[in-house]
Amino acid sequence: METIWLIAIFVIGVFFGYIIKKILTSQAISSAQKKAGSILEEAKQKSKNLLLESRDKALSIIDEAKNEEKERTKQSRKKEEHLSERESLFDRKIIEFEESKQKLENARHQLEKNKSEIKKIRETQLEKLEKIAKLTQDQAKDILMENTELRMKDELLHRLRKLENQASEELEAKAKNILTSIIERCAAPHTVETTTTAVALPNEEMKGRIIGREGRNIKTIEQLTGTEIIIDDTPESILISAFNPIRRQLAKKTLEKLIADGRIHPGRIEETIQEMKKELALDIKKAGEEAAYQAGIVGLDNKLLQVLGRLKYRTSYGQNQLQHALEVSHLAGILAAELGANINICKKGGLLHDIGKALDHEIQGSHPEIGYDLLKKFNISEEVAYMSLAHHEDKPKNIEGVIVKIADAISGSRPGARRDSLEEYIQRLSELENTAKSFAGVEKAYAIQAGREVRVFVSPEDIDDYQATKLARDIANKIEEELKYPGEIRVTIIREKRITEYAR
Repeated sequence: METIWLIAIFVIGVFFGYIIKKILTSQAISSAQKKAGSILEEAKQKSKNLLLESRDKALSIIDEAKNEEKERTKQSRKKEEHLSERESLFDRKIIEFEESKQKLENARHQLEKNKSEIKKIRETQLEKLEKIAKLTQDQAKDILMENTELRMKDELLHRLRKLENQASEELEAKAKNILTSIIERCAAPHTVETTTTAVALPNEEMKGRIIGREGRNIKTIEQLTGTEIIIDDTPESILISAFNPIRRQLAKKTLEKLIADGRIHPGRIEETIQEMKKELALDIKKAGEEAAYQAGIVGLDNKLLQVLGRLKYRTSYGQNQLQHALEVSHLAGILAAELGANINICKKGGLLHDIGKALDHEIQGSHPEIGYDLLKKFNISEEVAYMSLAHHEDKPKNIEGVIVKIADAISGSRPGARRDSLEEYIQRLSELENTAKSFAGVEKAYAIQAGREVRVFVSPEDIDDYQATKLARDIANKIEEELKYPGEIRVTIIREKRITEYAR
C-alpha cells in the first residue's frame, strides 16, 4: 500500500514539474524575443546614423578635393606665367648675345685691317732704314749683339769672380766656425805606448827569477804570450816588446800577477796565463760595452762589443783606436746635428767605422773591407756598415758618409791626437818631397807645416798654366796611392817666371 502511495506521489510530482518547466520555458522564449527585437531596432538606428555620417564625410572630402584642385590650378597658372617671363628674357639675352658677337666680329676685322696697315708701314720704315744704314736687319742685330757682348764681357767676368770669391769666403768661414767649435768640444790628447810596455819590478833579484834556471821561465812566457821580454840594465824594470798590443797586455798582466804571487815556474806561468786570458777577455768586453754606453749606442751584439773592445789595445800613429772611435762618434753626432743629417747613423757609424782594425792582424785585407764584412755579418744596417768604407772614399755617396769622413779627419789630424817618432816624421817629409820631385818639370819641392802641405816649384818654360793644374792633381793622386799619412795634405804648384834686365 505504501508503495502505491509513493508511486502516485512521484507521478504527481513529475506532472507538476513538467507543467512548471513549460511555463518557465515559454516565459524565457517570450523574453528572448523581446530582447532580440530591441537589439534589431538599435542596430537599424545605428545603421541609419552611420549612413548619415558617411554622407557627411564624403561631402566634406569632395569639397576638400575641389579646393585642392582649385589651388593646384592656381599654382600651375603662376608657374606658366613665370616660365613665359623667363622665356621672353632668354630670347632677349640671345638677341643681345648675337648683337655683341657681331660687334666683336666687326672689331676683329678692323683690328686685322689695322695690323696689316701697321705691318706695311713698318716694312716701309725698315726698308728706308736699311737704305740709309746700308745694312739689313739681321746684320744690324749681329753687330749690336757683338758690340754688347764685347762691352759686357769683362764686366760679367769680374762680377762672376767677385760672387764666386764672396761665396767661397762665406762658406769657408762658416765651415771653420763649425769645425772649430766641434774640435774645442772634443779635443783630448792621447799619449799611449806603441810597441813596448814597461813592467816595474820590486827589486833587481826579480829579474833573475823571471829568467829562471837556464832561461826556462822567460822562454815559457815568450812562447805562450807571443812577445819578447827585454831585460837590460834599466834598474827595477823590464820591457815587453810585441807588435800586437793584446799580447803585450797579456804578458804584462801575467808578469804582474806572477811578481805579486812570488811563485814563478813554468807550471805556474801556464796557469797564470790562462787566468789572465779570461780576465783580459772580460776587460775587452767591458771596454766595448763602456764605449757603446758613452756613445749612446744600444742593441749591439755581445760578440760585436767584444771585437769593439779590442780597439782598446790597438793604436794608430800613437792614437788609441777605441778613444779615436768614441771621439769620431761624438764629432759625427755634433756635425750631423749642425747639418741636419741622421744623427743616429752618424754616431753609430762613427763608433764602428774602424772596427776592422781590431781584426786586421788576423784577417787578410784592408780594415775598411774587413769592417764592412764584419758589420754585415752581425746584421748591422747597410747605412751604418757603409761608414766603414765611406771614411776612406774620395766622394762618399751620402751626407752621413761625408760627416763620418770629416769627423775621422778631425780626430786624426788635430794637434796632439797622433804622434810620430822623429825618424818616421823625417822619413814622411822626405817621401813627400821625393814624390813631388819625381814628376818632369819640377825644380824644387818643400814639405812644410809638419807635412800638411807640399809646395812644388816648376819650370815656367816646361809647364804652362794648364799643365800646372794637371800636375797638382797627379801629385795628389800619387801621394794618396803610395804614402800613408794622417789627415790631409795640400799640394801647391808655384810657377813663376822672372825676367831681369839692367839699364847701364
